Amino acid sequence: MTMTHSETKSARISGTRLGYRFNIVGMVGLSIILCWALVAIFAPLIIPYPVGEIVDLDYFGPMSRDFWLGSDYLGRDMLSRILMGARYTVGISLAAVTIACFSGVVLGMIAAVAGGWLDTLLSRLLDALNSIPSKLFGLVVVAAVGSSIPVLILTLSVIYIPGAYRFARALAVNINAMDFITVARIRGESTLYLIRSEILPNIIGPVLADLSIRFVFIVLLLSGLSFLGLGVQPPYADWGALVRENIGGLPFGAPAVIFPSFAIASLTISVNLLIDNLPQKIRDRSE
Repeated sequence: MTMTHSETKSARISGTRLGYRFNIVGMVGLSIILCWALVAIFAPLIIPYPVGEIVDLDYFGPMSRDFWLGSDYLGRDMLSRILMGARYTVGISLAAVTIACFSGVVLGMIAAVAGGWLDTLLSRLLDALNSIPSKLFGLVVVAAVGSSIPVLILTLSVIYIPGAYRFARALAVNINAMDFITVARIRGESTLYLIRSEILPNIIGPVLADLSIRFVFIVLLLSGLSFLGLGVQPPYADWGALVRENIGGLPFGAPAVIFPSFAIASLTISVNLLIDNLPQKIRDRSE
């Protein structure tokens, strides 16, 4: 049975549309991520109370009309603190993962294309850095030089550069061995051209997926450091710091402990759902 020209064209158009269409799970994940991103940007404009102001006469107050997520251990509004905490959790994590993945991918592509002693030197240095447990490295650095937002961003970036480097180098080595790279070398193309125009476009899909996964790891590590008191410092607070501040309310089931934990879970799970349900043509871009 053969298809007419119009049927073939219709099938091609339908397949193209379906190829870029998110399924319902991916759309839910993307929607939650976008919501938290908007909250991080506009938090000062949407919080109902100043984050440092004591507005409730009771500590660990329950959810009510005035305090939708209850109050914390000092009587401050938890909704305001969670919304403002998104600025630090999302902002610091996004800055750190951007630096880590950009540095790792660039170094990985350079090592794959250059090869030789440069590849060996970069690989051994970053392997040595990768051998240090991430939480131990973060604790030592922050405890030694103090906790500030720039220090946290740089520390988290350094921790995840080796993994991004290894991932990008493995992809770039495979691409570098292909025939069209050999043809480009014979034409006399420069290393910069090979990296920018030949290798990067062919690994961008997996690299973006890897960036999303590392974003989740950084959110969890930042929250862990803040829970230990070495992350974002008062009067500022990210979600991990909010859990630490209000841990005394856990026996009472206080919303001040539960909802910051839900915020961390919602962001990390949504990123994983989005990665697992990317449109087929995005997932298959590098194949």
